[in-house]
Amino acid sequence: MSSIPSSPLCASARTVDLKTEEFPEGFLWGAATSAYQIEGAWNADAKGESIWDRFCRTPGKILNGDTGDVACDHFHRWREDLALIRNLNLNAYRFSISWSRILPNGTGSVNERGLDFYDRLVDGLLEKGIEPCPTLFHWDLPQALEDRWGGWRSRDTAAAMGEFAEAIAKRLGHRVKKWMTINEGGNSADRAYGTGKFAPGLQLSRKEVLNTRHNVLLAHGHASRALRDVLGRDHVEVGFVHDPWPSLPATNCPEDIELAKLWFRKIASWWLDPVWLGRYPSQEWSDFGEDVPNVLDGDLELIGDRPDFMGLNLYSAQRVSATQNEGKPWMRSEAMRTDFGWFVEPDIGYWIPLFCREMWNPPAIYVTENGCAWEEGGLDDSWRTAYHREFLASLAQACQQGAPVKGYFAWSLLDNFEWAAGYSKRFGLVHVDFETQERTIKASGNWYSRVAKENRIFDLGYGEQLT
Repeated sequence: MSSIPSSPLCASARTVDLKTEEFPEGFLWGAATSAYQIEGAWNADAKGESIWDRFCRTPGKILNGDTGDVACDHFHRWREDLALIRNLNLNAYRFSISWSRILPNGTGSVNERGLDFYDRLVDGLLEKGIEPCPTLFHWDLPQALEDRWGGWRSRDTAAAMGEFAEAIAKRLGHRVKKWMTINEGGNSADRAYGTGKFAPGLQLSRKEVLNTRHNVLLAHGHASRALRDVLGRDHVEVGFVHDPWPSLPATNCPEDIELAKLWFRKIASWWLDPVWLGRYPSQEWSDFGEDVPNVLDGDLELIGDRPDFMGLNLYSAQRVSATQNEGKPWMRSEAMRTDFGWFVEPDIGYWIPLFCREMWNPPAIYVTENGCAWEEGGLDDSWRTAYHREFLASLAQACQQGAPVKGYFAWSLLDNFEWAAGYSKRFGLVHVDFETQERTIKASGNWYSRVAKENRIFDLGYGEQLT
């Protein structure tokens, strides 16, 4: 394997004293995907249109005019992909379920052929000893709900997600234990109805965007209640997945750590306080003034029925110090950046689980996504290998110091359709030739396979490490 190129962006900036390479017994090792990004078969077996199907056909919205019509053709190649998961020694797989494949009109009549696909997928995973960990909503809202009610602008859409969750639970629930309701609610609200960068591509007022946020949280509440009602609280684990993009302490001095906590809470609490504490954060509520969302009686009780675990998608971070930059966060200029321009900060795997334990005290935490877009090296992707190694080193230390982290899902199993960036950014442990659909495990995948098998990390064995 080639060594990591010498670069000032590889400068060391650890704020964590690493003392372990071991993970707790029973740790889940997985990879993650989402339906629209890999399945293809966009209108197969009576599937309905999603907002991303429509958005990708709008000129100028997606790089190179790419669509998810075929993507990785996982709908037809799922057996091959499950064999890859098994060959990588993974014992868990996080995937999402296409709402419009199950309820083509968003509500009403259930499409049994759509359920059949996920039936086969779950059975195939269990046969290989892989735990299925489905996400109910990963951004691909049925277009029918956008046309009928305005999508996440409406409380009716939130209620409809309860109906969707009930249909899935009745069909798959006796074989699935861990469920995730919403993936990254901010992207379904802010980027979809605020900046317009994601489907359905609208640019609304701040108050309207804050209402969409509230409706997404309501959808989590409705879905969580449906799962627990159908399957029983003792037989199901429900989680909510958030991507905080936090600030980390610039040093390990107490003043920097406390300031980092303050900034992290300011960023993350709008989503996590309602879910875990049953209330919106008072300071942020005050700051939004007349733009705060319309909250009705019973809303926060529904949203705040505490999950069984917290899902964290961790990619990048800022730094903050009590003695630098007037206490305001900044991006570390010497840090390596991925192809998306995201700053590499591996200590995010240490600080954020510990901060979350202190602030919300979840009984369990799963890192539901972590990874990097790098074209470098092709199959010999040394930077990606180093990225995962250094993040996991921090995560192992967090576990040793009491963070209740129970598992890790690398993003992503496959190179895939990366939303507005089309097929231009590759996150996969497995390379996909989008012309032939040939799959090839990369060096990072082989390294991760050994980690999963041995339940520990180990030195890269070449060149400098990415810190």
